[in-house]
Amino acid sequence: MGIDLGGTKIEGRVLDHNGDEIARMRILAPQGHYGDTLAALTDIIQALEKEVGGDATVGIGMPGSLSPTTGLVRNANSTWLNGQPLREDLERALKRQVRMANDANCFALSEAVDGAAAGARSVFGIIIGTGCGGGIVIDGHVLEGARGIGGEWGHNPLPWSDAEEHPGPICWCGRAGCMEMWASGTGLSADYKRRTGDLVSGHEIVSRAQLGDPTAQLSLDRHASRLARGLAHVVNIIDPEVIVLGGGLSKLPHLYEVLPKLAAPYVFSDVVELTIRPPKWGDASGVRGAAWLWND
Repeated sequence: MGIDLGGTKIEGRVLDHNGDEIARMRILAPQGHYGDTLAALTDIIQALEKEVGGDATVGIGMPGSLSPTTGLVRNANSTWLNGQPLREDLERALKRQVRMANDANCFALSEAVDGAAAGARSVFGIIIGTGCGGGIVIDGHVLEGARGIGGEWGHNPLPWSDAEEHPGPICWCGRAGCMEMWASGTGLSADYKRRTGDLVSGHEIVSRAQLGDPTAQLSLDRHASRLARGLAHVVNIIDPEVIVLGGGLSKLPHLYEVLPKLAAPYVFSDVVELTIRPPKWGDASGVRGAAWLWND
């Protein structure tokens, strides 16, 4: 079983050993209260197990991560989870072991196991939606790192920034100019609002650009440039074979055309071609990757 603990919904799916789905369920995620979140997780796990007629291994993709020293949740934009012993409490409620990983790590694992990057030895998966996270998979295993923050790309600064981009917007983490504030859907919308006063979704900005709105097109151009620079920075460090985009903005088709070209000048190599793909599993990738934590 994989569970995707999102900011607005909790989704669970049960897979067989071949990766075929045999049950699924989705509920609204409680807002602002840790105890309610814990109860909702317990309820959806037990309901899915009742549907399939037995216990399942449980993997959970979550915002943020667990501290390797305390076991407590940290760095979650669902801030009511921070400082809480979520895995310990859930294992006590279920009376068995649970595996947890950052939701972007789960996304990357899903696409590396049997998704858009199947067969690649090194994969960088990013989620560009409301927020912006990343995960690294090497030879089929999530690279969590010594501190449990492997792939935490969204809270690095925008590289090769110009004067207009520095110091950048204040992020919820307390720093200025994080990639999350530039490359996410929230960042794209904020860029357009700074120039028009109009707060609209990324997909609406695309629609306006297609209808000839030059301000919308310029926002899309700036967003693609920033995303490309951020990806080139990662390529210069881990040099992945495949990059997979997830989240709401992964559905913007122009990104797959323009990102490799925009990133190329910043890649420190004589071979600058990047392989950037949309996800095979779409919105289901995170929950599938959570299930695959038991194969990692």
